[in-house]
Amino acid sequence: MSDTLDTLWRVIQERKANPPPGSYTAHLFAQGEQAIAKKVGEEAIEVIVATREGDARVISEAADLIYHLMVLLAARNLRWADVEAELRRRLKS
Repeated sequence: MSDTLDTLWRVIQERKANPPPGSYTAHLFAQGEQAIAKKVGEEAIEVIVATREGDARVISEAADLIYHLMVLLAARNLRWADVEAELRRRLKS
């Protein structure tokens, strides 16, 4: 995992375990898994729409999508490392 993704994952885990007031991540966890999944879907659509708006917008929306996907994984007690392991497995195929 990159240092950035590793740090983000640790922050998400910390905010799940110890939700600070005013934290958007803590707010997402409080809303529940279905609301988080809906947000992942919205962000995926925004990535698609952004392809008409230029590279900077695609990058911004991709970052939002990855963040919300990580929150969803954490909400389900899954690990980002498992996603990476699956990607490595596919590379070997």
